[in-house]
Amino acid sequence: MTDERRDSPGDPRLLDTLKRDVRHVGSEFRQKGWQGTIGRTFTELEAFYLSTHAKQRLSEMGVVRRWAVFVWWLLKSLLLKLTPARRVMLAISLLLLVTGIQTFSFGEGTQVSFRFPLIGTILLLLVLMLELQDKLLARDELEAGRKVQLALMPERSPGVPGWELWLFTQPANDVGGDLVDFLQIDARRYGVSVGDVAGKALPAALLMAKLQATLRALVPQFSALSDMGGAVNRILCRDGLPNRFATLAYVELTADSGAVRLLNAGHPPPLIIRGRQVDELPPGSMALGIIADAAFTEQRVDLSEGDCLVAYSDGITEAMNAAGDFFGDERLLSLLHDCGGRPAAETGTRVIAAVESFVGGARPHDDISMAVVRRSR
Repeated sequence: MTDERRDSPGDPRLLDTLKRDVRHVGSEFRQKGWQGTIGRTFTELEAFYLSTHAKQRLSEMGVVRRWAVFVWWLLKSLLLKLTPARRVMLAISLLLLVTGIQTFSFGEGTQVSFRFPLIGTILLLLVLMLELQDKLLARDELEAGRKVQLALMPERSPGVPGWELWLFTQPANDVGGDLVDFLQIDARRYGVSVGDVAGKALPAALLMAKLQATLRALVPQFSALSDMGGAVNRILCRDGLPNRFATLAYVELTADSGAVRLLNAGHPPPLIIRGRQVDELPPGSMALGIIADAAFTEQRVDLSEGDCLVAYSDGITEAMNAAGDFFGDERLLSLLHDCGGRPAAETGTRVIAAVESFVGGARPHDDISMAVVRRSR
């Protein structure tokens, strides 16, 4: 077996890679400025390593003390997140880095100098290599998981007679906990699902895959959406994890008919666009996976030609920019007011583009998903 990580003639040269990295960093600095780039780095470190209580305490300190305490708390949190062996190695390396060169005498005329900073640097690099190894292994697994998620995704614009559909999902991390799915139930019935599993990354993605598989298995077996919701909920309560739940907006369409049936389990109520009027459907039932005997209700709405139904995850309205502001319901409603009569794909792309423009260079806060369903005739 060959080692895929071993250098080969086709591998990039280190010097060429570093040159490209310098150009990339320089371009980022020109666009955002030194203060913006460095500020974002410290903001991300603070968000990952410090608790909400710690951030509150920092905000109450003076500038000099705040930075001193901030650096100490970051170092302390870093040490606590390592394995015991690596924690000891890093602590020793930091101690050796500040020790300096020490000379010891052994008998007459025998002196030995120990370069402790060099030893500390070697230990620090060893810890870094071990952590990088773990990260690369985890990244490979996440990439494989992302490929599985993409394989389970429906096409962006599935065909339904009399309807236009546009489906979109974008995870905040390598894998996401949002569900967007399309299912042809029989010759005339079609289902569209938009779901959101509590949490992010791999745990949410695994529960999302279970929710998708459960829906695909149970939807054809039930004529009443309330009964279908109850069956899905009981399975998630039985097989789910504590404090893990999912919200779901399931929309069922009929070919060449404006009659729409809807099951809303704790999800943001879908929006109906009629011309320049945007209406919010009534709130739904409880989220899935919380109480095994929860009751669910079916909603019905009739759409005329040109009317749109928009189902979305809260990652859209709760998208956050660098200043900590949310995209919000008002921006979404304002956008949709101008989308009356537009094709489903144009409506969806306008919303996603507005969200991405609002977020700018900030790190994604949550997965974002949307399904736009428009009656075309």
